[in-house]
Amino acid sequence: MRTVLRDKIVEVCDLKIKQKGSEVGLSFYAFFKNRNDQPELLMEVARWWIETHKLDHFEKAIKIKEMVKSGA
Repeated sequence: MRTVLRDKIVEVCDLKIKQKGSEVGLSFYAFFKNRNDQPELLMEVARWWIETHKLDHFEKAIKIKEMVKSGA
């Protein structure tokens, strides 16, 4: 996954955890605006989330952050 995506995912996870606590869940859509203005990046994250790691639709933000930071 591109570094820019990894950085964005960590940033969004940190924000959501700060706003809603350590138990907050999110989907891969949380890293994008509501309109689909970056389809290539969206698909890259979707592949990582669904195909590579077989994650559920909603996962704990803290789990995703740690996975991304570890290079998973």
